Amino acid sequence: MSTADDTIAATLKLSRPAQRALAAAGIFTFADLAQWTRTAVAALHGVGPKSFVELDPAMKARGLDYKVP
Repeated sequence: MSTADDTIAATLKLSRPAQRALAAAGIFTFADLAQWTRTAVAALHGVGPKSFVELDPAMKARGLDYKVP
Protein backbone atom coordinates (compact mmCIF):
# COMPACT_ATOMS: atom_id res chain seq x y z
CA MET A 1 0.00 0.00 0.00
CA SER A 2 1.20 3.48 -0.83
CA THR A 3 1.79 5.77 2.12
CA ALA A 4 2.90 9.34 2.71
CA ASP A 5 6.15 8.02 4.19
CA ASP A 6 7.21 6.30 0.96
CA THR A 7 10.47 7.74 -0.35
CA ILE A 8 10.15 9.53 -3.65
CA ALA A 9 13.47 8.31 -5.06
CA ALA A 10 12.62 4.65 -4.39
CA THR A 11 9.09 4.95 -5.74
CA LEU A 12 9.32 7.10 -8.89
CA LYS A 13 11.57 7.25 -11.94
CA LEU A 14 12.46 10.93 -11.75
CA SER A 15 15.43 12.40 -13.59
CA ARG A 16 18.67 12.67 -11.65
CA PRO A 17 18.52 16.49 -11.62
CA ALA A 18 15.00 16.35 -10.18
CA GLN A 19 16.05 13.81 -7.55
CA ARG A 20 19.03 15.96 -6.55
CA ALA A 21 16.90 19.13 -6.42
CA LEU A 22 14.31 17.51 -4.15
CA ALA A 23 16.98 16.02 -1.88
CA ALA A 24 18.84 19.34 -1.64
CA ALA A 25 15.57 20.97 -0.53
CA GLY A 26 15.04 18.30 2.13
CA ILE A 27 12.20 16.60 0.26
CA PHE A 28 12.64 12.85 0.63
CA THR A 29 9.12 11.52 1.21
CA PHE A 30 5.69 12.37 -0.14
CA ALA A 31 4.84 13.78 3.29
CA ASP A 32 7.79 16.18 2.89
CA LEU A 33 6.55 17.14 -0.57
CA ALA A 34 3.07 17.91 0.78
CA GLN A 35 4.62 20.68 2.91
CA TRP A 36 5.56 22.60 -0.25
CA THR A 37 3.45 24.51 -2.76
CA ARG A 38 3.50 23.16 -6.30
CA THR A 39 4.90 26.52 -7.46
CA ALA A 40 7.81 26.33 -5.00
CA VAL A 41 8.65 22.79 -6.11
CA ALA A 42 8.50 23.86 -9.77
CA ALA A 43 10.95 26.68 -8.98
CA LEU A 44 13.63 24.22 -7.83
CA HIS A 45 16.43 24.00 -10.39
CA GLY A 46 16.16 20.52 -11.93
CA VAL A 47 12.43 20.05 -11.45
CA GLY A 48 10.47 20.55 -14.64
CA PRO A 49 7.07 19.74 -16.12
CA LYS A 50 8.01 16.12 -16.74
CA SER A 51 8.65 15.65 -13.02
CA PHE A 52 5.04 16.55 -12.27
CA VAL A 53 3.81 13.85 -14.65
CA GLU A 54 5.21 11.44 -12.04
CA LEU A 55 4.74 13.45 -8.84
CA ASP A 56 1.12 14.56 -9.21
CA PRO A 57 -0.49 11.12 -9.63
CA ALA A 58 1.74 9.66 -6.90
CA MET A 59 0.63 12.38 -4.48
CA LYS A 60 -3.05 11.78 -5.32
CA ALA A 61 -2.62 8.00 -4.89
CA ARG A 62 -1.44 8.68 -1.33
CA GLY A 63 -4.32 11.05 -0.59
CA LEU A 64 -1.94 14.03 -0.50
CA ASP A 65 -1.79 17.37 -2.25
CA TYR A 66 0.62 20.26 -2.37
CA LYS A 67 0.42 22.98 0.26
CA VAL A 68 -2.01 25.74 -0.66
CA PRO A 69 -0.32 29.14 -0.87
